[in-house]
Amino acid sequence: MQQLLIDDDLHPQIKPQQALQTDDSESILRFALEAMEADSAAVLVTLVEIRGGAARALGAQMVVREDGRYCGYVSGGCVEAAAAYEALQVIATGKDRFVRYGEGSPYLDIVLPCGGGITLAFHQLRDAQPLRNVLDLLAKRQPAALRYLPTFQRLASAACTEITGWQEDAFITGYLPKTRVAVYGRSVEALATASIAQAAGYEVLSGEDVQAQAVDPFTAVILLYHDLDRELPVLLAALRSAPFYIGALGSRRTHATRIEKLLSLGFSEEEIARIKAPIGIFAQARDARTLALSIVADVAAARLNVV
Repeated sequence: MQQLLIDDDLHPQIKPQQALQTDDSESILRFALEAMEADSAAVLVTLVEIRGGAARALGAQMVVREDGRYCGYVSGGCVEAAAAYEALQVIATGKDRFVRYGEGSPYLDIVLPCGGGITLAFHQLRDAQPLRNVLDLLAKRQPAALRYLPTFQRLASAACTEITGWQEDAFITGYLPKTRVAVYGRSVEALATASIAQAAGYEVLSGEDVQAQAVDPFTAVILLYHDLDRELPVLLAALRSAPFYIGALGSRRTHATRIEKLLSLGFSEEEIARIKAPIGIFAQARDARTLALSIVADVAAARLNVV
């Protein structure tokens, strides 16, 4: 698709303005869907190529409405306003386009701090159904994807998990359900961990009454008991399900006792190895807030490996 440049004569009266600061995929797609349901034109902007370094991952997105309001990020904040102007040109012309920024870009005054270059795909949304399909799947905690075919200026949804990137003549953007953190234990450590996980944007379930069906492959199970006997029923349920992370409080000596008990109950060494203990990434975190930071950072690192 031919790269086009901004025509300053189009929409000169509209000044793009950030509507909300978020890089949450569901929030961005919902922002687009709300525009379409209000009969307002909107453009989905997707990061489809990275040359060198970049602040955002391939598939990062933003949405621009016809009134100039936008949300989402495709860089560290250095090209979003320019991309919003470009999106208004797409609405004015009715034609999708690709635009380069940074290295190899015709816009010499827009420099990426990382020194690399990115290519953005601008697609004017013409059908709300693919957005609804993706949001519905994510609400059911199922993976989803959008398939963009630039030749036909068309967007389609897919229910399967697909790796983000180009597949022949289509660009695939994959979406995973929001990370869920189930925090068990009646302790100051549990309260601090739930608070920091919520501040990090995770969906937090806390208390000893978390239902087993709430634990899925996009859930981290955090066991913060000071009593192995009270921990055991919850730990057994976690090992019998498929969370992407299981972490348990206790020293190495405590964990050795835990392992011995699990082996006696018939669990294999491979199954037991799923448990991160001592929990977290900081060795010997002694206060609740430091331990909570350590745990949430460990969950975030593990989440990057979820496919």
